[in-house]
Amino acid sequence: MTETDGATLPILYQDQHLVAIHKPAGLLVHRSAIDRRERRFALQMLREQLGQRVYAVHRLDKGSSGVLLFALSSAIGRSLSSCFEQRQVGKNYLAVVRGHPPLAGEIDHPLRRHIDTSEGARAADAPAQDAFTRYRTLATIELPYRVDRYPSSRYALVELEPLSGRRHQLRRHLKHIAHPIIGDATHGKGRHNRLFQTLFACHRLLLACTELRLVHPVSGAPLTLRAPLANDFYRLLARLEWTSAVPPQWRPDAEKQA
Repeated sequence: MTETDGATLPILYQDQHLVAIHKPAGLLVHRSAIDRRERRFALQMLREQLGQRVYAVHRLDKGSSGVLLFALSSAIGRSLSSCFEQRQVGKNYLAVVRGHPPLAGEIDHPLRRHIDTSEGARAADAPAQDAFTRYRTLATIELPYRVDRYPSSRYALVELEPLSGRRHQLRRHLKHIAHPIIGDATHGKGRHNRLFQTLFACHRLLLACTELRLVHPVSGAPLTLRAPLANDFYRLLARLEWTSAVPPQWRPDAEKQA
């Protein structure tokens, strides 16, 4: 049993054309060659929950939480997928990273396309594709624990805005600038991940999609979809005394009303 077995997925927005959910960390969007043993997927769960077919139009990593958008028809699915491919959808994420990045910056680092295989993800034999990410540092902390060669360890809360949509872009870009995301077993640092497991019982990737901005494919009206931080993510930020740095629209509902 997993925490999603028999559970309903929180719906953030729904009309006759599309539906957005708050995907929990640890749940795949759909079946993948990497996780053949998984039997529960957001696509399947939402289909059963709504009693109708749904169509995935973008990805969120298994370890990430946050806004996940589906179409309710194949035609709308194609339209939305095209919007994502043409970079017509704005996205915001929050992440906890190792180190203290600059206050703001842009990462311009081309990435090779990743392909799922039964043995994991590998880079395709093709030229690297352009990839851009903006970031802003919201809060920092220095903990009195030696992990690497330094007597203390530094961490930061960052807001991320991917300007392109490459596979695992944020995780790969943060690794590229030597500020990997905490909880990232593939692109991160195991010693820092283990420190968070020991100190905070944190066993997830600390990355959340907090906002999508797009034009509704039927009405043409601007649509902003937001997901509050998951409770486990927010509790960790509280332990680090960072909650005041979280924009109000991304705080859990109970905290917004306090």
